[in-house]
Amino acid sequence: MTESTHNREKPGILIIDDEPQIRHFLRISLKTEGYEILEAETGETGLALCARHSPGLVILDLGLPDMDGSDVLAALRERSSVPVIVLSVRDQELEKVKALDLGANDYVTKPFGVDELLARVRTQLRNCERNSRPLTEAPVIFDDGALHIDLSLRKIAVNGESVRLTPKEFAVLKVLMLASGKIVTQSQLLKDIWGPTHTKDTHYLRILIGRLRQKLGDDPTEQNYIQTEPGVGYRFLEWFCAGTHSA
Repeated sequence: MTESTHNREKPGILIIDDEPQIRHFLRISLKTEGYEILEAETGETGLALCARHSPGLVILDLGLPDMDGSDVLAALRERSSVPVIVLSVRDQELEKVKALDLGANDYVTKPFGVDELLARVRTQLRNCERNSRPLTEAPVIFDDGALHIDLSLRKIAVNGESVRLTPKEFAVLKVLMLASGKIVTQSQLLKDIWGPTHTKDTHYLRILIGRLRQKLGDDPTEQNYIQTEPGVGYRFLEWFCAGTHSA
């Protein structure tokens, strides 16, 4: 277990992984960015460190020697809303959906690119900071010059032309924008928008997302606004939406 005493201006990050090489690689990469690092090689140690130090983010492996990482995630969610990025060799769709439904904020498969991981870390920390702001802040408004969205006024315009969304289209857009940068699973969207009896009706969602992209002027191949995580869910790209924001 290692704890840096430097760079306290940035949040601490807890790494829970039983592979020394992975922890070493992550420690060097994250400390270079100025983060304070805590390390644990077992789930039990990781939970104890999280309770004691309240890190700003957790990077969690699923294959731990003493308990499955999904059980660690469930235990974390019972006591904390700390952002959790799962980092695992398990690349099956069901594993990803399970972790995200248990409360993981993101899922990265090994082997991974360090630049992508660092970007995901920054995204989750920004989301956490934004979500901790007082509710009296200005409403979420997005405007990149082509697309304008005002969630509080329920107004959407593309190139100055008003766009009408159906209630379900607006509801999906709102959920995705308020979780910008974070994957929202298909089952969660279906449960929230259509109800708990429709969590398997993914074709409803695919059709609606297609219509929504068309109305927003979002190229389905470029995915400038709504990004598909194949077989898992969708996310509204974080750098397009951060409180009152102009990209």
